Amino acid sequence: MKLKKSHSLLIASSALVLSLSANQAYAFEDEDARRAILDLRSQLRQTQQNNVDLNNKINNLQQQITQLRGNIETANHQTRMAQQSSQQAANPDVPPSPQVGDPNEQQSYDSALDLFRQGNYAEASTALNRFAQQYPNSPLTPSARFYEGSSRYANKDFNGSIQGLQAMVAAYPRDQKAGDALLVIAGSQVELNNIAGAKSTLQRVVNEYPNTPAADTARNRLELFR
Repeated sequence: MKLKKSHSLLIASSALVLSLSANQAYAFEDEDARRAILDLRSQLRQTQQNNVDLNNKINNLQQQITQLRGNIETANHQTRMAQQSSQQAANPDVPPSPQVGDPNEQQSYDSALDLFRQGNYAEASTALNRFAQQYPNSPLTPSARFYEGSSRYANKDFNGSIQGLQAMVAAYPRDQKAGDALLVIAGSQVELNNIAGAKSTLQRVVNEYPNTPAADTARNRLELFR
């Protein structure tokens, strides 16, 4: 009888020891799992913070581009005419807007430019291009090419604006609107997200047309990229 009781106690003791060992093993496993969860949470918080920092940088860049787009606009003809009078007094080397003796030629140019003033940019670019082709040797042709490229920019034909104005600057590098043409090219490059190209074009304005209003504008816009 005593042997049976001893055997029963031995079995019970063994079961208790096994149970305690199992509980300890589970406790260790729970601790490891808890630490793993804490590590994962820490990594997740760091990843989230990195994402926040990256989004802030992206938002800052987008704000800079938006600011550039707001600053880079084609001035309308009436504003340019008002500015020209003050520029003439400050810089006598800048000639006034050319006038021609042929009334048909002058009328053709004025009519095309009126379309630009009225905001009919698609029609203006067509009419100005037609004028330049009809009167390739006219003193009004560089101006016509400038406003044609500006019309394309205003109509969001940025590639067409760049192509046309680059040809205008190449053909008439000393024209008073050449620096302004490069500013419009830089604006088109920004619209196409070619920031490096826009910087290069603005720097070209500063280098090739110093001491001009266009160079002052280019310097201000370069500051926005810094």
